[in-house]
Amino acid sequence: MIRRFAPFVVVVALFATACNSDGSRDSAPPDTPTTTSVEAEPTTTSARETTTATSARETTTTTEPAEDGFPVTINAPNGRVTIERPPERIVSISPTSTEVLFAIGAGDQVAAVDSMSDFPENAPVTELSAFTPSVEAIASFDPDLVFLSFDPSDIVAGLEAIGIAVILHGTALTMDDAYGQWEQVGTATGHVSEAAALVATTTADMLSAFDSLPETSDSVTYYYELGPTLYSATSATFIGGLLAPAGMENIADPADTDGFGYPELSAEYIIDADPTLILLADTKCCGASLDTVAQRPGWASMTAVANGNVVELDDDIASRWGPRVVDLVEDVVAAILRLELTNS
Repeated sequence: MIRRFAPFVVVVALFATACNSDGSRDSAPPDTPTTTSVEAEPTTTSARETTTATSARETTTTTEPAEDGFPVTINAPNGRVTIERPPERIVSISPTSTEVLFAIGAGDQVAAVDSMSDFPENAPVTELSAFTPSVEAIASFDPDLVFLSFDPSDIVAGLEAIGIAVILHGTALTMDDAYGQWEQVGTATGHVSEAAALVATTTADMLSAFDSLPETSDSVTYYYELGPTLYSATSATFIGGLLAPAGMENIADPADTDGFGYPELSAEYIIDADPTLILLADTKCCGASLDTVAQRPGWASMTAVANGNVVELDDDIASRWGPRVVDLVEDVVAAILRLELTNS
């Protein structure tokens, strides 16, 4: 698990440092990807749909419900976690978990969230560190359930030692992983049906967006920028899989000779590849935009830049695996449709 996590941490550290972020950059540090997934109703899917939604996904969430649905026992990545009663004071040290909690209607149960959990606006943001949380600081909020996105300095063991239930949800590898986490959040908080509805709605919205694309979108090539040091994400990553149903060709794939998933590209490589679409996931942290990209030596002549086909993504959405991934998908789909309209 550590080997799967380490490459992403290296990339985040490199481009976050290059951005000289003031701390507003994305979520808490990504953690070891989980293997959770959920059950979905069988649907009739097109070839474009099958990479986003599958008819059956394993579930690692198990429940042992009483009349009120509790206690429940969840097979979380950090082991079996039993929650005796509906939690009333949740602490989230994970911007993604924070978004999910509020999206499924568990916001009233959240007592505190970390300093990076900036969405939704009514989340109870505190000075709890997203990067170096401490057992003492978390325990000061008297939580009965804590969500973490990674486990620095054995925080999980420390919290469990003082009787606080902890669920560790690290970086999702796929949307199935993300959906599994959302379902576990629902089970742990007493919002099972709401979590299931969120999964169904998210899936339907993304499929609807992708279905609006013409078949010619497979002729689109794209470059996905993580930071000004030109690290990119290949099709094998979470973001690559998320965008795969669009049928585009990722220019970073051939450069990923060691299977790292996040190759550092050179300006020359990107210019030679001449992508038709550029996706910037470093707008907040590093001020990337169509204008700044156009000012880079040689970039103004690139097809995407010359035609204005540069998408300025929201860094936070692009770096999390919560419900707002739909917004990212819709932004990219809209850009492809504009490109197609221009070329028609």
